[in-house]
Amino acid sequence: MADDGLRKGLASYGDAGFSLFLRKAFIKAMGYSDDALNRPIVGITNTYSDYNPCHGNVPQIIEAVKRGVMLSGAMPMVFPTISIAESFSHPTSMYLRNLMAMDTEEMIRAQPMDSIVVIGGCDKTLPAQIMAAVSADLPTVVIPVGPMVVGHHKGEVLGACTDCRRLWAKYRAGEIDDVEIEAVNGRLAPSVGTCMVMGTASTMACITETLGLSLPMSATIPAPHAERFRSAEASGRVAAAMAIAKGPKPSEFLTASSFRNAQVVLQAIGGSTNGLIHLTAIANRTKNRIDLAAFDKLGREVPVLIDLKPSGEHYMEHFHHAGGVPKLMAQLGDLLDLDARTITGATLRDVVAGAEDVPGQDAIRPRNNPIKPEGAMAVLHGNLAPRGAVIKHSAASPKLLQHTGRAVVFESVEDMTLRVDDPALDVTADDVLVLRNAGPKGAPGMPEAGYLPIPKKLARTGVKDMVRISDARMSGTAFGTIVLHITPESAVGGPLALVRNGDMIRLDVASRSIDLLIDDAELEKRRAALAPPTTPDWAKRGYAHLFNETILQADEGCDFDFMRGEGK
Repeated sequence: MADDGLRKGLASYGDAGFSLFLRKAFIKAMGYSDDALNRPIVGITNTYSDYNPCHGNVPQIIEAVKRGVMLSGAMPMVFPTISIAESFSHPTSMYLRNLMAMDTEEMIRAQPMDSIVVIGGCDKTLPAQIMAAVSADLPTVVIPVGPMVVGHHKGEVLGACTDCRRLWAKYRAGEIDDVEIEAVNGRLAPSVGTCMVMGTASTMACITETLGLSLPMSATIPAPHAERFRSAEASGRVAAAMAIAKGPKPSEFLTASSFRNAQVVLQAIGGSTNGLIHLTAIANRTKNRIDLAAFDKLGREVPVLIDLKPSGEHYMEHFHHAGGVPKLMAQLGDLLDLDARTITGATLRDVVAGAEDVPGQDAIRPRNNPIKPEGAMAVLHGNLAPRGAVIKHSAASPKLLQHTGRAVVFESVEDMTLRVDDPALDVTADDVLVLRNAGPKGAPGMPEAGYLPIPKKLARTGVKDMVRISDARMSGTAFGTIVLHITPESAVGGPLALVRNGDMIRLDVASRSIDLLIDDAELEKRRAALAPPTTPDWAKRGYAHLFNETILQADEGCDFDFMRGEGK
């Protein structure tokens, strides 16, 4: 018997014939015919949850995928997995990303299917699913749920969550009253779907399309649009064809060139800093690796071409109507390896050849008229970040990209929450806000706390930005002169643990440096005085224990150390 369809991965009863007999007997209780059960099987993940408005259109997407699968002669089988919603996950969604990856991978391995369709969108779901898919190495189609449509307030276009942050900052500064902020609250997210700016969800959708794991235009189609469901139906057809052909598997087309292409697009879209962590984790599940020095070099060569918040002005639906990722890749041209293959067997060159030319659009810029001459992100090193730190300088204040200031230190997210708005806080606009113990182990889960709020007493004098540094992450929707992912983190004895109030810190993005202006002897003295690390109470059982014992640092993708593939 062929090891496919319903015969694949039989439960172990010591008798393969009986195992298949029993499997068929029980699945027939669902009303399936022998004809249906003899078809190639396409598994479809169901990540719908009442807690996850980003995935609110998943039931409709599933129905469209099933339609495409059945029209192509295969059998769709839907199964649930963990669903992670950014604003509903305590302590942070990043803490649960690896759990979702493990859940998805094991369900792919445990159940009979010849190909798999994974449906995700909210920040950590797409990376978790792709991590799972490349580890399971089953033919995979990825379907992003798509971005929300834009909202409106007093004649202004609104986008979650860049405008969430901007308008909340105005509220904190006393420029907006309680009535208006409540009105804004009901208008920021006018439909299901992911944030309609270039946050992490949009970034990962664009990366997914660039890697060839999803169909052209799938990254940008708005979540409520009929086109989203037609694309899902087409994805189901592709998944059926892959189930019948037994390929291609991710390992057959995700090459070093594919991952380089993803890095180019990450820089060109003004992508989320989170995208670098997720792409690193995905690459580490394969034989490929992300080199931070090479990524930084690309940042000097690749301009930002997508005029989208927070680096620009537009929103995802404008990017879509301008031609989406295929048009962006056409503009990038020789910066990409267009011979890289996709799930359909076509190359990116074929995708680019079909890109739409939209007269008058200004969301996708030509290379000779970028919105930023360099890419979105720079990688910094120095005595504060021996293994690197990241800044999204495309969304920073130019005047602060070279800055020396006095450290104002917060010991933890809780400490920051308690003290940042204290009128007695000793802080000026020229200082550098420092948050530590907010990394993978320290928080735990490396929360999006790197977007430290401007102290209220400064915000009310008109201060909009300050240099802020931490071992935390930041939402891709955020903006400001913010240094993130300082590695190693302070909780494992990284140099950030040595900073004291009043120390001088120098940021120089042009020279890619972040330094604590303290001599080596003093730093060694402070290091010797650090308390040895201990296992915190939160990490003494279950998944928390596994997380604390095996989590890697940001430069290695924050995956578990035992989940990496054999790299080059």
